[in-house]
Amino acid sequence: MEFVFDDGGRASAGYKGGTGDCAVRAIAIALNCPYQDAYDLVNAYGAVEYKTKRRKTQSSARTGVYKATFKRIMKDLEWIWTPTMFVGQGCKVHMKKDELPSGRIILNVSKHYCAVVDGVVHDTFLDDRNGTRCVYGYWSKPAQ
Repeated sequence: MEFVFDDGGRASAGYKGGTGDCAVRAIAIALNCPYQDAYDLVNAYGAVEYKTKRRKTQSSARTGVYKATFKRIMKDLEWIWTPTMFVGQGCKVHMKKDELPSGRIILNVSKHYCAVVDGVVHDTFLDDRNGTRCVYGYWSKPAQ
């Protein structure tokens, strides 16, 4: 896939260094909103999470977002989830331009979220594994 280095506005928002903020970057890029707004949104959702025996921490814009929290954020933003991988069926959709829809989407791949705009990956790195990386599903804005 084509690739454009895009930190989602992290550097211009005053943040330095690397961190596990792929969810925030993907939201900022896909929604075309300021990084700080996406950062604050994720932290607001994380602040109301309950800690459990399995989840001893809360979602954080800086260190990562739990899948259920990301799902809640995207549903509240009225984005639609399209699963592309099901139990026992194997990988059907890969990180390839011709296998993904056009427009602004957020891909869910193994341990990572990334924004794709019209078939071009916008992220801080490209790990499409030469077109073999499996896409678990993607979030897209409904047609208006």
